[in-house]
Amino acid sequence: MAKDVLCEVQNCQFWSQDNRCSADAIYIVSHAGSIATSSTETDCKTFQPNE
Repeated sequence: MAKDVLCEVQNCQFWSQDNRCSADAIYIVSHAGSIATSSTETDCKTFQPNE
């Protein structure tokens, strides 16, 4: 498992200093079924905008 998860989306409530993700778990989905061939075919469902 990844020790550090990096994220550049500063308006996410889980964004932390030094582009760290502070979420307890990360949920990623694929647009192309169960197999993605590139990162552009995926989305982070963990994202929640800051209010």
